[in-house]
Amino acid sequence: MSEHQCVHLGVNVDHIATLRQARGTTYPDPLQAADIARTAGADGVTVHLREDRRHIQDYDVFNIKNEIALPLNFEMAASDEMIEIALKVRPHECCLVPEKREELTTEGGLDVVSQVSALADAVSTIRQSGALVSLFIDPDAEQIQASKKIGADIVELHTGNYAQAQDELQEQELKRLKDAATLANKLGMQVNAGHGLHYQNTSAIAAIPEIVCLNIGHAIIARASMTGMYEAVFAMKQILNGARLESEGQGL
Repeated sequence: MSEHQCVHLGVNVDHIATLRQARGTTYPDPLQAADIARTAGADGVTVHLREDRRHIQDYDVFNIKNEIALPLNFEMAASDEMIEIALKVRPHECCLVPEKREELTTEGGLDVVSQVSALADAVSTIRQSGALVSLFIDPDAEQIQASKKIGADIVELHTGNYAQAQDELQEQELKRLKDAATLANKLGMQVNAGHGLHYQNTSAIAAIPEIVCLNIGHAIIARASMTGMYEAVFAMKQILNGARLESEGQGL
């Protein structure tokens, strides 16, 4: 049985802010959404403060950190500006992600292998805030080993290719994720995962015993627009719990 019997759910509230920013209003409030997520069983809150401020704003990050009694996962580019903000916010975890202005959402994992020196400096500096440092990477052995080399506490495996694949290709991507999780765990890093996960494809990922936390946003916020934030978070948490219990029962 896995040391982590229950998969943690980190709820990304970025797209609550997307809706707010579309009309330039003060609502809906990501802080309120984060608090509802907490009451529904979320184990953490994720926000991505993008350099172009397209959704989450600086004050959202500070408000959620100060007002919500859950760990804050602060997604950020490894830029001087974002590192300075991280040192002020002092979140539980900083997740370094690749970022391009023109992309709709993060399109792939961070290329740690080609940026070892720069990212090592970022990791070292962020640690001054007391935060754990996570790297959002593709499920690739070289990227995992490079992440360990520069001192990452956590790797968050990019599940986007798995989420977009079908049939045999999806099974291949699932195996890549399982192998990557095993390697990262063996190297002593915590394993998280996320991107593109929704209510129909999450169970197989949640069943991977080395995975500690899944960070999910778009699917939850989309469902919340129809059923409410509490129901959307609660339903996803039930899926995660059920998948891990089933896998443990089968001895996977």
